[in-house]
Amino acid sequence: MAMGRGSAVVAVVLLLCLVLGSEMAQAATYTVGGAGGWTFNTVAWPNGKRFKAGDTLVFNYAPGAHNVVAVNKAGYNSCKTPRGAKVFKSGKDQIKLARGQNYFICNFPGHCESAMKIAVNAA
Repeated sequence: MAMGRGSAVVAVVLLLCLVLGSEMAQAATYTVGGAGGWTFNTVAWPNGKRFKAGDTLVFNYAPGAHNVVAVNKAGYNSCKTPRGAKVFKSGKDQIKLARGQNYFICNFPGHCESAMKIAVNAA
């Protein structure tokens, strides 16, 4: 039985939807710090978790008490905010992971130094 041109187009569109849908379904959402949220001593929170590029990290915290700053490795190690770093302060920040290392700190005085920072490697 021969497939008409319209049937072939429909089959290709359905196949693309299936492939794209399965890619999107694989992205996961993680609440940083678990039930305790983004707070002090979260530095070890990523340990044992497998992150992928496109996964979303949710940072829950009291706005005005903390923030989230996406930094580079030097900023993470020194607890200093590099020029041009993206600062989040909504208290319910959702950040999509890029492939490779992703670094986040709270830049309120003393917070990063109190282990309020995470390094996440996304495959």
